[in-house]
Amino acid sequence: MDRVESYIATFPKEVQEILQQVRHVILQNAPEAIESTAYKMPAYKYKGKPLVYLEGYKNHIGFYATPAGHTNFELALSKYKEGKGSLQFPLNEVNPCDLIAQIVLFKVAENKK
Repeated sequence: MDRVESYIATFPKEVQEILQQVRHVILQNAPEAIESTAYKMPAYKYKGKPLVYLEGYKNHIGFYATPAGHTNFELALSKYKEGKGSLQFPLNEVNPCDLIAQIVLFKVAENKK
């Protein structure tokens, strides 16, 4: 079992399912991204630069696409709780996979520059 799988396996089943969904969206939209762990959470790099990070919690999924990934999607992200460089997607709401895909694609294009 790789490090990301091991990380995901530490959560309750319902959190695991959402983490796997988000992981799939990231890898589907950035198939050349390198998946690893950093800061004790799943991390994705593309072209040697950070792409996005993912973190599980009891009541939400943490998603980090700083800085431009947040700034360029400010309106779409305004309904979610934000911290310094982080977004919180509540587990009791529909997972915003389309929005996550858009952010990942934006970050891929940004990292290509």
